[in-house]
Amino acid sequence: MSGLDDLKKEELIALVIKLHDTVEMQKSGIAGLEAIAQAQSERISELEEVIARLKGGKSGLMQIKASVKKKDDKQPRKNRSSSFARKSIVPTEVVCHAVDRCPDCGRKLAGGTVKWKHQVIDIPAAPVKVTDHLFIERRCGVCGKRSTPDAPDALGDMVVGKKSIGIGLMSLIAYLKISCRVPVGLIRQLLDSLYGLKVSNGEICELLHEIARIGKADYDELLESVRGSPVVHGDETGWREDGVNGYLWSFSTPRARYFTYNHSRAGAVVKEVLERFVGALVADFYGGYNIYDGVKQRCWIHFLRDLKALAEKYESVAPWVESVKDIYYRAKATVELDYTDNERCKLRQGFESELLALAEGYLGVKSAPQRVLAQRIDRFLDELFPFVQYPEIPSENNAAERAVRPAVIARKISGGTRSAKGSHTHSVLRSLFETWALQGQNTIVACREMIVRANRKYSHLACREYLPEN
Repeated sequence: MSGLDDLKKEELIALVIKLHDTVEMQKSGIAGLEAIAQAQSERISELEEVIARLKGGKSGLMQIKASVKKKDDKQPRKNRSSSFARKSIVPTEVVCHAVDRCPDCGRKLAGGTVKWKHQVIDIPAAPVKVTDHLFIERRCGVCGKRSTPDAPDALGDMVVGKKSIGIGLMSLIAYLKISCRVPVGLIRQLLDSLYGLKVSNGEICELLHEIARIGKADYDELLESVRGSPVVHGDETGWREDGVNGYLWSFSTPRARYFTYNHSRAGAVVKEVLERFVGALVADFYGGYNIYDGVKQRCWIHFLRDLKALAEKYESVAPWVESVKDIYYRAKATVELDYTDNERCKLRQGFESELLALAEGYLGVKSAPQRVLAQRIDRFLDELFPFVQYPEIPSENNAAERAVRPAVIARKISGGTRSAKGSHTHSVLRSLFETWALQGQNTIVACREMIVRANRKYSHLACREYLPEN
């Protein structure tokens, strides 16, 4: 029935022997697989024991299994309030596409309904707009007086003084230079490529100087707003002027960012900028800020970085580092809690005492790896926990770090400025544009409005020389 009845005795014997060999070979293979499985099972048990010892609980495998949810327990996904596709905007032009004749019989077609729509967003490659403004002189037939319109009144919203470059283009150039960090040469190429406008590098630089000169009054107001703020963040970064190293100083508040260039990194710059300032100064541990006599908060983020670097270099100091960090995190937690002024003062004194106790054992011990940071604690002890007593003071200087980061990138691109005038222009424009951006304004529009406002203020003066000087 199965075909075996037709086989001879010798063929049946050969078939049985072949099947026996196959069974033996499979048994050998199964035995090998069982040995491998046993070895892997033992290894898994060893790893589970190691994980359990490290975590002080159940094995990692058991924890993972417990944390994995069954597919049946999976919560249904919430519907999105809106898709991530670009929303249609109001079109400036509508173009209809239709078939004029039937592709089969050639009959002329008309009417129809909209089957689907595809919106295309693009920038037109328009040439530069050049307008000749003609001032017509007219004579009164009664008194004979000849009159022409005043140029500042007629052109105050379009151009500064006797310049040819309009206010809108001036604002765009300043935006590209400061906010986008585009070099002057590339700005010239961009204007030529997009609009066919030929502008020299020197003219672009003069336009930037002009905007800075117009914005000097707003720049001075920024300085006064910084001086009147309850909290100021200070920082500085390197900046080269004509190949000579100098420093771009930044002083920031939640509503303003003020930059100034100086060849010096000394505390005299801090003293000059923060004249009449009576609030709290947040800064890193650089000694230039020691000149300020008011409340100072040193940046804990800088300190935590140094603690981390120390622990990575010397494993033996890891417990000490963790103790210092624990004090900071406990102090940080008090900011959100409701304490009276007297209680906050006592809390600050308590944290200072704890931190000093950790540092005292290593002061002057040259062989101790934590000696330098212990000395820093001892020196700046009264400047580490003002944020506990005054919750409005941040414990870190991130605001200043964010303020100088664009300037650092600009320095890497351009290498700095070429003259004192260029450094002053850069300081003014960066202060204005960074402040506008911080306040959520459209920086191009804000720059244009500033120039127009200055034009209107001095509309009775026709020449650019009468605009406010530095």
